[in-house]
Amino acid sequence: MQLLLRWLITAIAAYAAVWFLPGISIQGNAVVGALVMAVTMGLANAVIRPILTLLTCPLVLLTLGLFMLVINALVFMFAGWLTQLFGVTYQIDGFWTALLGSIIVSIVSFMLSIFLPDGNERRRATA
Repeated sequence: MQLLLRWLITAIAAYAAVWFLPGISIQGNAVVGALVMAVTMGLANAVIRPILTLLTCPLVLLTLGLFMLVINALVFMFAGWLTQLFGVTYQIDGFWTALLGSIIVSIVSFMLSIFLPDGNERRRATA
C-alpha cells in the first residue's frame, strides 16, 4: 500500500511539473503519462542515479552537494526519454527545463509525503 501511495505522489508531482513549466508536456493521455513517468522515475532513481552519484562523487563533494541538482536533472531527462518505451511521450525541452522540473517534482513530492503516514510510526504506536 505504501508503494502505491508513493507512486501516486510521484505521478501527481510529475503532472505538477507539466502544469507549471511550459517546456514539459505529455503527448496523449495526461493521467497515463504522469503514471508512466512516475514508474520510469522510480526505475531511473533506483538504477541510474546511484551510478551517476558514485561516478561524480568528487564533483558532488567539490560543489558541496550542488552537483546533485545536475544529477537529478539528468535522471529526470532520462526518465522522460524512457517513457517512450511504454508508448507515452513525456517531453522535456532542454536541460534547464529538466533542472526546474526536477526541483518542482522534488518539492511537490516532499510536500505531499508529509501527509503520508510512516510505517515506523504505526509500529511504535502499537508497541
